[in-house]
Amino acid sequence: MPKIGVLIVTIALGALAARGLPAQTATATDLADVCKSVGEAKPGEWASFDATGKSEGGKLRLAVIGSERSGDTTLNWFELSVTAKDPNHSGVLQILAPSLAGGTGAARSVVFKWGLQPAVKVPGQMAAMMGDKKGQNNSVFDWAAQCKSAHVVGWESATVPAGTIRALHVTTDDGTDVWASRDVQFGLVRLRGKDGELALSARGANAKSSITERPLEMPGMMMPPTKP
Repeated sequence: MPKIGVLIVTIALGALAARGLPAQTATATDLADVCKSVGEAKPGEWASFDATGKSEGGKLRLAVIGSERSGDTTLNWFELSVTAKDPNHSGVLQILAPSLAGGTGAARSVVFKWGLQPAVKVPGQMAAMMGDKKGQNNSVFDWAAQCKSAHVVGWESATVPAGTIRALHVTTDDGTDVWASRDVQFGLVRLRGKDGELALSARGANAKSSITERPLEMPGMMMPPTKP
């Protein structure tokens, strides 16, 4: 079974040839304003990205495919689906969490499916353990958790397949460059990391689960590490 961190980082990041215009002055207030919307989205909303890693390209879609109540808290099902040229490298990762602001470590339940293998559901504490190793995963899920601590570069005009969007250019502590906008679902316009880049290609509000089968319940299984 592919390692979750490797699959998301290597395949889910995409290349972008176009460059933004020179940065315009931005402040910490601008960053805080953008971050308010980064970790939130309504059920049905989705954003897709063209992706190319060092060895293989593909498509990535981030979506909210449903919600459920837990006490006084509304939890959303966030889905990251990866479509690679090699079907064995394609997969779907779904996490149940209050928002994306807590990163993958905030998951209350996880469902994943890689290649032709059956879908598996991991609830409870085991689900949180999948993404709780800080600094070992650079997935788009974790961008929301890193947003508030990012370093502001400035406002730029980012040209991506979805169009030209005014976005706030920031860098994270691990050297990732991100162009973010509160007017885009999940706030992500463009991301450039050491393993590749991704660029917004489309967005909408009619998302459904990419997993149609009933997941196997395996609460006691040993989970693969997030990074080799």
